[in-house]
Amino acid sequence: MIDINESVMQFLLAFVVVGPLIGAAAALLPAPPGLKGKSSEQAVLRHGVTVAGAVLIAAIVLALGFDHDQPSKMQASTDISWIPALDVRIHLGIDGISLPLLVLTALLTFLCALYSYFKMPTGPSPKAFIALLLVLESGTLATFAVLDLLLFFLAFEMVLIPMYFLIARWGGEQRTQAAWKFILYTLLGSVVMLLGLLLIGIKAGTFDMVALATDNRPELTTSVQVIAVLSIGIGLAVKTPMWPLHSWLPDAHTAAPTVGSVLLAGVLLKMGTYGFVRILLPITPDGFRTFAPYLAAFAVVGIIYGSLACLALAKQGAKGDLKRLIAYSSVGHMGFVLLGIATMTPTGVNGALFANIAHGLITGLLFFLVGALKDRTGTTDLDSLAQETGAALYGKAPRLGGLLAFGAVASLGLPGLAGFWGEMLALFGAFEPADGLSRPAFLTFMTIAAFGTLLTAAYLLIVVRRVCMGAAPKEGPQLADVQTYEFAAWTPLVALTVLAGLWPAVLLGLTDPAVQQLLAGGTR
Repeated sequence: MIDINESVMQFLLAFVVVGPLIGAAAALLPAPPGLKGKSSEQAVLRHGVTVAGAVLIAAIVLALGFDHDQPSKMQASTDISWIPALDVRIHLGIDGISLPLLVLTALLTFLCALYSYFKMPTGPSPKAFIALLLVLESGTLATFAVLDLLLFFLAFEMVLIPMYFLIARWGGEQRTQAAWKFILYTLLGSVVMLLGLLLIGIKAGTFDMVALATDNRPELTTSVQVIAVLSIGIGLAVKTPMWPLHSWLPDAHTAAPTVGSVLLAGVLLKMGTYGFVRILLPITPDGFRTFAPYLAAFAVVGIIYGSLACLALAKQGAKGDLKRLIAYSSVGHMGFVLLGIATMTPTGVNGALFANIAHGLITGLLFFLVGALKDRTGTTDLDSLAQETGAALYGKAPRLGGLLAFGAVASLGLPGLAGFWGEMLALFGAFEPADGLSRPAFLTFMTIAAFGTLLTAAYLLIVVRRVCMGAAPKEGPQLADVQTYEFAAWTPLVALTVLAGLWPAVLLGLTDPAVQQLLAGGTR
């Protein structure tokens, strides 16, 4: 930790949120200021890397200046009245819950911008691509930084349009259909969510999330909370995505360009689970307790459903798309996050937050690797990949094969890597749920979820065997192994996956005090 003045911290947080928007506007100028290249396209791509890099540096400095002795305290806070009649405020701040998500978003966006500089997706002008990428970053960062319900909703919605266009204009086959499915599902969920947010704000007389979470609000009766949780929860569940509201996700991932898939899985899905933790748990605890068993039930169904769908795609002879398989795996992994939140315990919620970060790192890496395979072979179909590589990616491109195997074992929760801790803590939380929740029911959920981990290991090992292992063909062209720019984009994800797995206290030391206070403040 370094000692940074509070006003500097406030500026850094404001820059992290607003900086990408300014960069997006500058990207649309005839020539991005201060940057030159061999062509205007190269200049605007370099501009994207520069802006995303500046935001990442600001996020890292913000993390270094964060008071790690008080992670439950809102820091770098800015609180300005915006709409006095409704008590809507421009309220920004970070604690141990939001800081890791903020840094993860800045990191993944920078790596996507860097990757795109060398491997721009096929589509229209890079100017629009970079502008949309930066607007997407700004909306996601704002979601994790704002502390007002209406601002949260605006930021939550801000990411939809750029992601729609990234899929529709730079995506692959059936991109238009996938983009429309994405926007319709998420918009309909958001409309319902807005009604719940307005209900809380109007009943309580304020939209301030900190005040709502810490003050006893008798106006928020149990019946009001139940309605609010049902309404807000539907919108958050669509974005998470929770089974059975997940059907937009596989199509969106399959059609999206590589960087679109990385950001969709790495940070956009986290916006839904973050809303459960930041809004529903502390502000509407009685209403959330009513729905917690149902949330856990849907979560474990999602775990099993996602794993079985992946097994069906992975088996020999199936028309399996590797990108679609990883998308379905996200349904299962996010099921563990929802199960941890549903336990309403510090152990479970900490596990959910850890699994959020682990999923962002590991699945981001996997989508980068699948994109690289498609660039080299022209396909993500498992049968075609097996033919192209001779089922021996280790022999044709050993570093690429090794990274794919690493991503697979990290995703299945191998001890010592980041994927292990979140799922384990979520299961521990289900073993001893919060008071008022049925322990036999949660023990059943825990058992089903534990079986899901076996299915996860099965389909990922099948993928590694089909694509990476076997006798290398004597004839046929070699595949290009990991390039320098790919190494630069992927190494941070590998290193952080190992670091989080070997030293989980780094992340849990941030989240646990904040979770303890959040759950205590939400007890009425």
